Amino acid sequence: MRMSLSSIAVLTLACAACSSPGTAGLPAPAPATTITSPSGPTQSPTSSPEPPEPSAARAKIPDVVGMNLQAAQDTMQAAGFYFLDDQDATGQDRLQIYDRNWVVTRQTPAAGRKADPATRITLWAKKHGE
Repeated sequence: MRMSLSSIAVLTLACAACSSPGTAGLPAPAPATTITSPSGPTQSPTSSPEPPEPSAARAKIPDVVGMNLQAAQDTMQAAGFYFLDDQDATGQDRLQIYDRNWVVTRQTPAAGRKADPATRITLWAKKHGE
């Protein structure tokens, strides 16, 4: 029996679809069911969980003005703030390579306010002696 090249290609694709990972050839997943209990209907464990609600926890922003930049970053992180943005207070857009040589001159948001830990904290710093 001779098969044409196009017949072989069709058979090869059909076999590949049956053996490839995914849903081909697998039974469909069972639909989510509702279980009724004395307290009312609830979703079965196969249903999708709802996304977690945003954290309502707020923390007090520490005052780090006057600290060297490294100590200021450590203080912010100890208070739960990790979204830190360091800026050159002189406007020269220099990078703070060695944080201990820089002193924080201002911060936003202001110290003492309560904020969500995901709040961006900007620390403006200049080199010691400037």
